Amino acid sequence: MASIRARADSGKLFFDFRFQGVRCREQTLLDDSPANRRRLEKVLQRIELEIHQGVFDYSAFFPGSKLAATFAVAGSEAPRETGLGQPTPQVDGPAVISAPPPSAPVPASTTRPTIGAFTETWQLENQVTWRRSYQRTVSDIVTKHLLPRFGARDVGSLLREELLQLRSELAKVKGRKKETLSPRRINAIMNVMSLILAEASDRYKFTSPYYNIKPLRIPKSDVEPFTLAEVQRILDTVREDFRDYYTVRFFTGMRTGEVDGLKWKYVDFERQLILVRETIVLGVVEEDAKTIESVRDIHMSQVVYDALKRQLARSGRLKGFVFCSSTGHALDHNNITKRIWYPLLRHLGLKKRRPYQTRHTAATLWLAAGENPEWIARQMGHTSTEMLFKVYSRYVPNLTRKDGSAFERLLSERFASSAQNVVVEGAHHHV
Repeated sequence: MASIRARADSGKLFFDFRFQGVRCREQTLLDDSPANRRRLEKVLQRIELEIHQGVFDYSAFFPGSKLAATFAVAGSEAPRETGLGQPTPQVDGPAVISAPPPSAPVPASTTRPTIGAFTETWQLENQVTWRRSYQRTVSDIVTKHLLPRFGARDVGSLLREELLQLRSELAKVKGRKKETLSPRRINAIMNVMSLILAEASDRYKFTSPYYNIKPLRIPKSDVEPFTLAEVQRILDTVREDFRDYYTVRFFTGMRTGEVDGLKWKYVDFERQLILVRETIVLGVVEEDAKTIESVRDIHMSQVVYDALKRQLARSGRLKGFVFCSSTGHALDHNNITKRIWYPLLRHLGLKKRRPYQTRHTAATLWLAAGENPEWIARQMGHTSTEMLFKVYSRYVPNLTRKDGSAFERLLSERFASSAQNVVVEGAHHHV
């Protein structure tokens, strides 16, 4: 099985794989480290894919290797024997590279790389600007949906109808919950394809086939905030060790990754602020928030302040995450949702809703209380107040009864006053 290994004498990493029945070991100058292993594993995945597709060019990856020359002479046939009739020895290839090639160089027969090779280059060039969670998303899309279908193709050979067919077939693919992929997921996959083709077309001077392909319409997501009475029932009933956790969620509007990734160093009791500086995604702490606006300071209400003070007595000694396990590890939100959140809603007879609805609840309660919309937007990490009025305003009338009745009262008072004046003036004229 192909692998990335380290030499016992120098600690340098090398490729170990089989090609045409021959064991190939190609050395690099990279030290053994998790980051370097990840880099080489990506290259190895590309090698295995091309071998499987029958398009692997050994000299493209390892141009200085003696094995590359051997395979070039042998052509498509496996170099089973040397010219003396002896088996080809399984030796380390002499090629030494200072860094893993981001992709296979362009074969001599063409002036453009394959989609798979260019995609590897594109990822390596752009990942420095991506959050780690998005790096994983792109890698997943490329590996599962793009390379198996187009990996061996010339990067400039795709037709628009092939992209439309890809989108059509994605709509039939089963997702994690045995349902077909959502329009949002399909759009994400197609967006990665469009970015790859846009960059390739700019570099290799061809017209990208990705034109006039509109994204699928995404159904409006359900915003189902809890009423204040429901919030009270939840907090009165939930397990004591999670009461403060959900109190903070309900009354700060923090996202799941933000509250789960909150550390004590970002809790300022003196100024009564929660500093959102990090988030946690799939168990990995991201040192930057979701967007620039997500980096914000949230004002603690007295209820939140008291909840965090109580939590400080539980986990403050660990000096890490605010909400964590007894050993100080971050919460697994999927586990908490299944074990705590959904059973609690069932017990209370409340409609099943994602924990993210706690964020929507905070927004609607702030609006209902008459807080300044600009202040609410800052607390939520929104760029403007547009989201508030577009998404949440329809819930406010039911909470505050400000549903046109205030305007009705204004008109009634004004016109009632005018009517009384008319009556009085008429009486004076009559006298």
